[in-house]
This record gives sequence, C-alpha cells and structure tokens, in this order.
Amino acid sequence: MVTFKTIILKFGELGEKTGWTYISISVDIAQKLIPGNKKSFRVKGKLDECKIASVGIIPIGGGEFILPLNADLRRKLGKKHGAMLAVQLSVDTSELKLNNDFIECLHDDAEAKEYFSTLTKSHQRYFSNWIDTAKTDATKINRIAQSLNALSKGMNYAEMLQSLKKKD
Repeated sequence: MVTFKTIILKFGELGEKTGWTYISISVDIAQKLIPGNKKSFRVKGKLDECKIASVGIIPIGGGEFILPLNADLRRKLGKKHGAMLAVQLSVDTSELKLNNDFIECLHDDAEAKEYFSTLTKSHQRYFSNWIDTAKTDATKINRIAQSLNALSKGMNYAEMLQSLKKKD
C-alpha cells in the first residue's frame, strides 16, 4: 500500500478529458504499485476516509497516471478541485462482474455478442459500468438497448457515446 497527500486537480481544455476532476499519480508512486507498468489498472484503498475499490487509474504519459474523481466520489469526499486529499492505494486484483441483465441480453444478440467478445475486459466494463450507473430501471433498459444496438454495428463505447450525442 502506498500513502501520500495530494491536491485535487481539474483539467481545463484537454480533448475528451476537458473538465475532469482527478488526482495525479506520480511515476514513483505508480512504480511502487506495479513496477514497469504503463497501462491502466485498478486500485483500491482510501481517499481521506472514503473507501474505494475497482477504481481505474489512467496513464497520461511519461509513466504518470491520473485517478479520475467522478461526481459521486467528490460528493462522498465533500471536496472540490484545489482541496488536499490523503490517499492510500494498492492494486485491486479482484474480478469485476459485468451487469447480469446486459450479459443475458447479449446472449440473445449474436452480432452484438460476437463483437463484444473481441473487446478488451476494460472496454467491456465501460458498457457494463454505464448500465450499472443508471438511476432508474427505465434508463437501465434504455442503456442496455443502446449498447446492444451499438455493439451489433461494431461500435466501441466511445463511438456509441458520440453517436448518441449526435442524436440529441
């Protein structure tokens, strides 16, 4: 487990990361977690007194990573960018489970299932996590349908989101 203090940061104009709130994971800290690794991986631990698990950290180049802080996590912490944060992290090797309803529906759509199986585990989780974060059953059902439709067209998660924005 690595322990450090850091400041919560926020991206300005930076492509797809514009407006993201995050903490920076230095090269030294990343190397203590997984020596020699330069790919995304999941961590668990604590941010102040808030427990986290299965949170992905993302490489940004030069061996540095970021840990994005979504709105739900920021609310739990009660902090915004510029605030100091006590961090305790270790690698999380637990297996993430995909949304059961989504997987059942995939079994009924051969094209979507075939394309989904070609995606990396992390990219498969994007779809599942998006479905899991739905606040109502109606939204969950809609997201499953949108995911299946996109997958049957050979679209990855980012392409699906872009196509959904174009419809709005």
